[in-house]
Amino acid sequence: MLDWSDTAAARQAPSFVPQSLAPTEATGLGTIDRRGGRVSVDEKRMINCRADVNQLLPLKYKWAWEKYLAGCNNHWMPTEVSMQADIALWKSRDGLTEDERRAIKRNLGFFAASESLVANNIVLAIYRHLTNPECRQYLLRQAFEEAVHTHTFQYIVESLGLDEGELFNMYREVPSITDKAAWALKHTQHLDDPDFKTGTPEADQAFLRDLVAFYVIFEGMWFYTGFAQILSLGRRNKMVGIAEQYQYILRDESIHLNFGIDVINQIKIENPHLWTRAFQDEVRAMVRDAAELEAAYGRDTMPRGFLGLNAALCESYMHFIANRRCAQLGLAPVFAETENPFPWMSEAMDLKKEKNFFETRVIEYQNGGALNWE
Repeated sequence: MLDWSDTAAARQAPSFVPQSLAPTEATGLGTIDRRGGRVSVDEKRMINCRADVNQLLPLKYKWAWEKYLAGCNNHWMPTEVSMQADIALWKSRDGLTEDERRAIKRNLGFFAASESLVANNIVLAIYRHLTNPECRQYLLRQAFEEAVHTHTFQYIVESLGLDEGELFNMYREVPSITDKAAWALKHTQHLDDPDFKTGTPEADQAFLRDLVAFYVIFEGMWFYTGFAQILSLGRRNKMVGIAEQYQYILRDESIHLNFGIDVINQIKIENPHLWTRAFQDEVRAMVRDAAELEAAYGRDTMPRGFLGLNAALCESYMHFIANRRCAQLGLAPVFAETENPFPWMSEAMDLKKEKNFFETRVIEYQNGGALNWE
């Protein structure tokens, strides 16, 4: 079993890279080395790579390529889902309670900008500093999926006739949403510096911290309260079009999360000196703080709750998710052992499910045979 403790050997790891092993130009846009030999798998690394980042083959991290293929097989577009039942229910005077309407609007308001925040982080920060071509191949697919998710919220807002300014600007107007966005963005502000480069323990830890913030917390924790809210309504045959679209987003996000976890753990393997005891404690504190911000968001979106769902249950769910994310990173839990209050969410995420994907579609879904709910 791997030991990520702050060992003496790890503490003494060199903070420099010998010139003979110096990383290549990270963007892949530098001058071509006409004397360069063919890429060896052993030269490929997650960060500070010595191999040409423009050469996909030979693959070193086959799991990254498999996730890219899975993303391609799971292709979908929001306009393939009918919104007629949702439109009728939204316009009905007594179809939804005021608490349900508030939760839906707050939910859409959080997600509407969040997908763009994640996409910006992928394109402007992660892609540049993750120096492995097969991982970059998946990031290109993920960036497209984030665009599809943003398209989804545009399609929902337009279909329901909602105030687009209100929904898309909530991340700057609603404190419980702003607090989460601001927390996430502070972890990329220094990476926005054009002079930022990995290659030192401090910079490499900053990049690793950014990966935790966006993959483990933003996508791996904060999205899940929103999923539970909408899928809970869908289970009661309310807002079924939105619920179906959220199911596809959930499936995408599950792969995003697993990819991020694999990347973080692989960086740990290749750079054990980064995973110090102090850094582990910092990551656990990040997870705890994130769970508290999400609990506040739950209280704001559901001050009284509605049938089958309330803020207290969502907070328990977030504690369950937080502990699960810690386990995936090889960390001790941050909360007491917590039962999953929404076992049906685990079923939706973790089990293969059969479904007639054409029941509510406007047009035929071309890749239906390739759908996988894992």
